[in-house]
Amino acid sequence: MSLGTFLGIAAAMFLLELPDKTMIATIVMAARTRPLPVALGASVAFVAQMAIAVAAGGLVTLLPTRVREIVVTVLFLGGAAYLLLSKEESAEARGEAEAARERRDGALREAATAFGVIFLAEFGDLTQIQALTFTAHTHAPLEVFLASSIALVAVAFLGAYGGRALERRIPLAWIRRLGGVVFLGFGIYSLVQVVR
Repeated sequence: MSLGTFLGIAAAMFLLELPDKTMIATIVMAARTRPLPVALGASVAFVAQMAIAVAAGGLVTLLPTRVREIVVTVLFLGGAAYLLLSKEESAEARGEAEAARERRDGALREAATAFGVIFLAEFGDLTQIQALTFTAHTHAPLEVFLASSIALVAVAFLGAYGGRALERRIPLAWIRRLGGVVFLGFGIYSLVQVVR
């Protein structure tokens, strides 16, 4: 995998996670407790979810080439549709609700709570599906795992330490639309590969 592809995957995953409900949950949890335990707990959860996604993506690579290309295309286009067509308020409301379950306690409890909230929220989430898709598309599970994990850990720390400021400067709806356009581009490229 080239450095450009690695950085592209990291950037796409970063943009994709910014407007997600787990980013909102991280912001809310960090606002109610200390940011570091929340960032660490969320980071461990994201890395664990990326390991699961990459393993599933490895299984997709076992499919026949044409079937795999169709699966990848559908996942990219589905991700684009979700980002471009779903309502932003819905993601914010889900993130607020998940964070509301968190209780103020010691640092270990705060980190464990953040881990639990983010780990459960990420099952079947768009970033997990896209990590699977990138793995199936590139046949580079370690690189996809590293690029995705780095991006999501950055989002966890950004959410815990600067999420409220980010929301004031860049509306999450804009970030969501940009992510949708990026994944639409990936989907169109994959569709062209399938049709050829």
